[in-house]
Amino acid sequence: MKNIGIWMDKQKAKIVTFKDGTECMETLNSEIEFFNPKGGSRSKTRWGPQDVVQDSKYLEREKHQMKDYFKRILPFLKDANGIALYGPAEIFEKFNTELEENHPEIAKKVKIATKKDSMTDNQVKALIRDFFKVD
Repeated sequence: MKNIGIWMDKQKAKIVTFKDGTECMETLNSEIEFFNPKGGSRSKTRWGPQDVVQDSKYLEREKHQMKDYFKRILPFLKDANGIALYGPAEIFEKFNTELEENHPEIAKKVKIATKKDSMTDNQVKALIRDFFKVD
């Protein structure tokens, strides 16, 4: 029996695996860039038009980087019996939605997807251990 718990945010995913009484934790960096678009300019005339920075290209790039991040997590989940997803923001919800839409066989194994604030490695292990009731 293999149970996997993932605590994830935009920077990293902490993947805890329990299999046959052994516990293993891996940290996977997301490689999602933090975008802070700068720019735009005023016209030389008073009360003139202002150029706007088009942030759609930044959002599109972030969306593609997020999909790559999710693809790198999938191999950890392929032979899991139960999956628990946690995170401080909406990234774990997006991952759960991605599983439901594109990987329904894995999405069926998700037992819980809930918000949890930032945690240390030991707190993540304890949270997932308690959820799956592993001794």
